[in-house]
Amino acid sequence: MKKIMILTMALSFFAVSAQTKKENKVSEEKTNHKKEAKMKKRILIIVSNANTIGPNNRRTGSFLPEVAHPYAEFDRANYQIDFASLTGDTPYLDALNLAGDPDNLAFLTGKGWETMQKAVKLSNVDVSTYDAVFVPGGLAPMVDMPENALLKKVIKETYERNAVVGAVCHGPVSLLNVKLSDGSYLVNGKNITSFTDEEEKGYAIADVPFLLESALTKQGAKFHAAAVWSAHSIADGNLVTGQNPASAKGVAEKMIAILEAPKK
Repeated sequence: MKKIMILTMALSFFAVSAQTKKENKVSEEKTNHKKEAKMKKRILIIVSNANTIGPNNRRTGSFLPEVAHPYAEFDRANYQIDFASLTGDTPYLDALNLAGDPDNLAFLTGKGWETMQKAVKLSNVDVSTYDAVFVPGGLAPMVDMPENALLKKVIKETYERNAVVGAVCHGPVSLLNVKLSDGSYLVNGKNITSFTDEEEKGYAIADVPFLLESALTKQGAKFHAAAVWSAHSIADGNLVTGQNPASAKGVAEKMIAILEAPKK
């Protein structure tokens, strides 16, 4: 009888011990999942709401690969990707003829375009909760981004809290007229690029209100131009810019490299 009692007690002990270990493991897994969720980087893509530009009302929007290629890179990095637009209205896409590209097609048929169509009005977004903001090009930003006061404030504050600011092609117009807390232009003394004057003269010179390269240079930017339509992106601190559609992937890759770099 005594042996039976001892055996029963031993079995009970091991059962409780096993259950405790299981509960501890579940608790640890939940904690790890919470940590992973907390650590997940957040990217805000800010898009234009314009759909025409110039005296002839040329149709425009955000240039498809300049949204889709960075989106694909951020998605592969397992980042949370949200969209905001200046007015909160449904944004437009340009260059849909490039839908055959794998990343472009994945964006259009997957979650990307669906999410972009529901872009939140920028004034309703707490941008301080994001690790980076990214502004794609297309001709559209040349319409509603050169002087948008809220956008300039968002870019300034994002840059000054050392979050990452990225833009490609005509997207760097978002950097134009941004003044930092010391009164200097954000682009002053920075190594940057954008759609070049040479590229514009062969593309939309009759439609744009000004030449972006010239405007950025006038505010003190150290402008770097590569061969027309070639992939070219630059990182200067936490500021990343790209020259044209072919540069969009490179901009995202450089942004990710900065975000993943060990904190000093």
